[in-house]
Amino acid sequence: MTRYKLTIEYHGGGFSGWQRQANAPSVQQAIEEAITRYCAETVTVHGAGRTDAGVHARAQVAHIDLAKDTNSDEIRDALNFHLREEPATILSVEEVDAEFHARFSAVQRAYEYRIINRKAPLAIEKGLAYWLPQPLDADAMHEAAQALPGKHDFTTFRAANCQADSPVKTLDAISVHREEDRVYVRVRARSFLYQQVRILVGTLKMVGEGKWTAEDVAHALAAKDRARGGPTAPPEGLYLTEVVY
Repeated sequence: MTRYKLTIEYHGGGFSGWQRQANAPSVQQAIEEAITRYCAETVTVHGAGRTDAGVHARAQVAHIDLAKDTNSDEIRDALNFHLREEPATILSVEEVDAEFHARFSAVQRAYEYRIINRKAPLAIEKGLAYWLPQPLDADAMHEAAQALPGKHDFTTFRAANCQADSPVKTLDAISVHREEDRVYVRVRARSFLYQQVRILVGTLKMVGEGKWTAEDVAHALAAKDRARGGPTAPPEGLYLTEVVY
């Protein structure tokens, strides 16, 4: 039995999320079924993170164990052949030692949230970014976001149905910057609460619109109350961009 690390790219709009579900398509299921078609083995694909429905990945990481005598390039090409009808692709496959675990070996995950800030609605990038026609002050958003890094109780930025044992997380970094009509929110942490990044973006959006100040964000964090936070930004702007080991 050999363990392999997979790096995966996918368009989240075609899936109900990463995790296998009984009555909806998932990324995990698509890859597991591709593996079975390739080598007739039934395996569990262990992912680094469980992205929600509509959330994309530029570099999701997973691992699998295969009994087949094969190699990394063959696995990549075979899985991509069997995934050709799915909005997902295997970017790379590499053999790793048996101690590697896509989820538990990770020391940091990075997400990027993309906002297109213009009057005209989206055509080409519809479903791939959050369209906001009202002006946003990205500098004010960045300044307000600097209250968030560090170890905190993030209850204010945690979905009500989050199943994490504790709301305490350490946010390593968060930044907001503009490139012409695009505003990018980038975050890094070892792990995140359910919908934490989308709630952070929804909160910072209120700062960008001039409805909140940096002090409002700091007070919301200190309140430890979901009702004191901003709205949850839609999933289509969110990308898992890197998993660090």
